[in-house]
Amino acid sequence: MKGIVFTELLEMAEQAIGEEAVDDILDQLELESDAAYTAVGNYPCSELMRIVGAVSDLTGIPGDELQRKFGGWMHARFVQSYPQFFEDKSTVLDMLAAIESEVHVEVRKLYPDAELPRFETEWLGEDHLRMTYHSERPLVAFCHGLVEACVAHFGQPAEIGLDRLSKGEAVFDVRLVG
Repeated sequence: MKGIVFTELLEMAEQAIGEEAVDDILDQLELESDAAYTAVGNYPCSELMRIVGAVSDLTGIPGDELQRKFGGWMHARFVQSYPQFFEDKSTVLDMLAAIESEVHVEVRKLYPDAELPRFETEWLGEDHLRMTYHSERPLVAFCHGLVEACVAHFGQPAEIGLDRLSKGEAVFDVRLVG
């Protein structure tokens, strides 16, 4: 898993609970990487999950809720760092439909070793998109947070249905309303 996910999680945690608390968590976890993350490095997802679990334990925020909040945080970073992906999209559904065919194509050019999730999309009408998320990692809640933040970014009211198929697979039904 790319290090940017780790560095952003730690930054979000530091803003929420403070740098000292995050340092204490990292010291207690005795991570294989020694928590020496760089944005372009690759690290095991298991370390990310251990950090999420420890922050969850400290804050009392359930792990899935924490992942969703982190998905929202990452979306804001994506908008800030890669505005070109959002500029020519007129609806949230257009953006979501472009993740696999546009965004991930560009990410793979920059980071050929990136292990990205896969999205299959199906239009069920002009205001209804079904996204099937496939990943080796247990990050369905993180993905859910990204989808929620994307909906908020475009300012279009939408219902987001979620059907978890496994720890790393889910079907999101995103339907514009109003």
